[in-house]
Amino acid sequence: MKSNSKRMKKIYNIKKKKIYKFEECIKILKKFPKTNFVESLDVSINLNIDTKKPEQNIKNKVILPHGLGKKIKVLVFTQGKNIELAKKAKADYIYQENIKNIKKKIKNFNIVISSPESMKTVGKLGYILGPRGLMPNIKFGTITNNIFDTIKKIKNGQIKYKNDKNGIIHTSIGKVNFTNKQIKENFFTLIKSLNKIKPSKIKGEFFKKIYLSTTMGGSILINHYDLNI
Repeated sequence: MKSNSKRMKKIYNIKKKKIYKFEECIKILKKFPKTNFVESLDVSINLNIDTKKPEQNIKNKVILPHGLGKKIKVLVFTQGKNIELAKKAKADYIYQENIKNIKKKIKNFNIVISSPESMKTVGKLGYILGPRGLMPNIKFGTITNNIFDTIKKIKNGQIKYKNDKNGIIHTSIGKVNFTNKQIKENFFTLIKSLNKIKPSKIKGEFFKKIYLSTTMGGSILINHYDLNI
């Protein structure tokens, strides 16, 4: 606890101001005391939406140009010719066995994809997949007939995001060891994706506040008005 407290004290000493330009923010995050692993770079975006109105809730997916800096393990439920396509797309595991055996392995995967005809099998695992956020969903494209392309996109850095009950998007945009250019391009790809699905009835600014943070560090408020977003 003491060493952790010292680390956080150093972090708060580094971020003296309350709001920073985007480039400043990246430099500060990279100066935070290092951990024994490469931390993720996370973003929290507070949107000007009314979450009580279904049409204003945000849910989408986007491919980040530089990925997330980590291997995405994909489990696939499919049949017939799609099995070979899944292999070519380098799926990490293709279900072709007893359900009892796959239950033990589910915790090792980040994404579960299914073709429509295999959803009966997937449905039997809903009580395991659901709580882990792994249940295939047609809205996110994880229930699909296009197995090959879907796997490739996810492997290449596709993320899905949605707002919480407070209208905030929480997601990762890479790792702290990414170059500034990579971080910036991933960040703006996410922003462009959000702008494309901005609810038509939103009045005023769409983005209220944007914070960047590392896995084990404090968050920093960005002066997003300078970003022309």
